[in-house]
Amino acid sequence: MNVLTFIHAFFSDGSHWHGYDGIPTRLTEHLHYSLQALAIAVVIGLPIGLITGHYGRGGNAIALVATGSRALPTFGLLVLMVMWLGFGLGPVMIPLVVLAVPPILVTTYEAVRSVDPSPVDAARGMGMPESRILLQVELPGALPLILGGVRSAAIQIVSTATIAAYVGLGGIGRYIIDGLYQRNYEKVVGGATLVAVLALVTLGLFWAVARIAVSPGVRRSG
Repeated sequence: MNVLTFIHAFFSDGSHWHGYDGIPTRLTEHLHYSLQALAIAVVIGLPIGLITGHYGRGGNAIALVATGSRALPTFGLLVLMVMWLGFGLGPVMIPLVVLAVPPILVTTYEAVRSVDPSPVDAARGMGMPESRILLQVELPGALPLILGGVRSAAIQIVSTATIAAYVGLGGIGRYIIDGLYQRNYEKVVGGATLVAVLALVTLGLFWAVARIAVSPGVRRSG
């Protein structure tokens, strides 16, 4: 059987569309893990990137932290967290957040630093507070690149959240882990296909958000 045959067999099987192991349930679980990890990563990475980018300080430290975080093996970190914290959602969230923070942090820093300094200087000359300069002048100009960093983080999370299945949780990873254990390659290929489709949908959603959130002038100048 080839891959297309496995895919057709998986998605045409009615038993895969209902129940606790059905595709809707597993997709919901996977999205729950992914959105939660992305939200935590944004809360950590975005403010730090904005503030350090605005003041132009901490760039070397950010690069060092980002490089170190990327060097950590996600699965190895998951195993360590399970040994330390036990089974549960927490040990899954930590590796996913560690994976997602660097692209958000680095891209946000670089995005703010790349904003045209002329309007920033003009805003300071008018006596505008630094917080308003950051939020009303720099952030709109940096938004396309910032969204690109968040998009990269989201795709990495969606693609890696399958690790939840290794610690007994749900999500699309259940099809891959259970399929390998059962030697049911139809299930393995079906799960991998769902992950790929979800990553593509995530990419499309961020494209739509960028079209709505970024002003046409900023898009043209970029």
